[in-house]
Amino acid sequence: MFFENVDFSALELPAPALKLREEVRAFLREEVAAGALTPHLGHTEFDAEFTRKVASRGWIGMTWPKRYGGQERSYLDRFVVTEEMLAVAAPCAAHWVADRQTGPSLLRYGSEHLKQKYLPAIARGECCFALGMSEPNSGSDLASVRTRAERMPGGWRVTGQKVWTSWAHKAHAFFVLCRTAPDTGNRHEGLSQLIIELDAPGVTVRPIRFMNGHHHFNEVFLDNVYVPDDMVVGEIGRGWKQVTSELALERSGPERYMTIFPLLVELIRRLGQAADVRAQETVGRLTARLWTLRRMALAIALTLDPGAGGDSRATADLATEAALVKDMGTFYEREIIDAARLLAAVEPTPEATDTFERYLAETIVCSPVATIRGGTTEVLRTLIARRLLGSLK
Repeated sequence: MFFENVDFSALELPAPALKLREEVRAFLREEVAAGALTPHLGHTEFDAEFTRKVASRGWIGMTWPKRYGGQERSYLDRFVVTEEMLAVAAPCAAHWVADRQTGPSLLRYGSEHLKQKYLPAIARGECCFALGMSEPNSGSDLASVRTRAERMPGGWRVTGQKVWTSWAHKAHAFFVLCRTAPDTGNRHEGLSQLIIELDAPGVTVRPIRFMNGHHHFNEVFLDNVYVPDDMVVGEIGRGWKQVTSELALERSGPERYMTIFPLLVELIRRLGQAADVRAQETVGRLTARLWTLRRMALAIALTLDPGAGGDSRATADLATEAALVKDMGTFYEREIIDAARLLAAVEPTPEATDTFERYLAETIVCSPVATIRGGTTEVLRTLIARRLLGSLK
């Protein structure tokens, strides 16, 4: 029914991955000790200098072919790097999307021109991508997008609006899902993906601020933006298939259950040896849930890994499993916040010098976002239910 064709053999990481983990941990300890890294929870921060340091170690695009700037390492290696970055809330926003989604999509669907243009720059930490999927009044119903691209000599003229576009005010370009053909009744048809440079004429980026005044999200307006034919990703009209394979990559990684992992660590430290039975049971349950989610995500990573006997073509086929990881991870992270508020009598304060108090304040402010980013809970559960009902026929 679920996870039927997924490889769960990675109960323990292989020796190369364990060695890599120690290398990443040593690097992060040095960054923290030097004051170059200040962890913040809720959203990974944008730090171009940190991204360049990570790139210099070959940890961006590490699964990609060497001819495009990659290292041809395994998906498990990439999993390890991602996990360690999340464990200390490292500021990875400048490369997160490009490494996780944009690069793999270009490798699978992009022309040689696009691969050469963007992949080496991403791997060097010099090019940041955002995602142009969501739109006003659409929620997570991507098939209802109204941004349109009209054919013209040598390219397309794009008009529309995107919203919740993370770090678009600092990114260099973004993938735009748009309609390139009239709606025929099947909303999944006539969709395409284009790459639009965010400094192109006709592009306007406006901030959407959090309740604490911080700026992470944006709305992006596209007013007759010209996009040449060589910036089309994949095939015209095949955008739905392409974007769903991207979402499988977005939803299945450790970032879906480890975004606030440092809060759990600080909670355990705060409770210490004096934890009562209720606290011990709560922490035990949270730890067991973490281990289960990690096993699920590791299994998907191993299945996607061609070098480990997996099949990179399976990405779209694992969309439901990825949705499960994301949905379960969303509510798991909320349980960590609830446990921290219940078990520790502290006042969550964003400016607190106490790490636990600051982490708790940051996660409370950002917790509503978890049920939206990467697909709303309602949409994810619809995907899961369709698979479940189909298996019962």
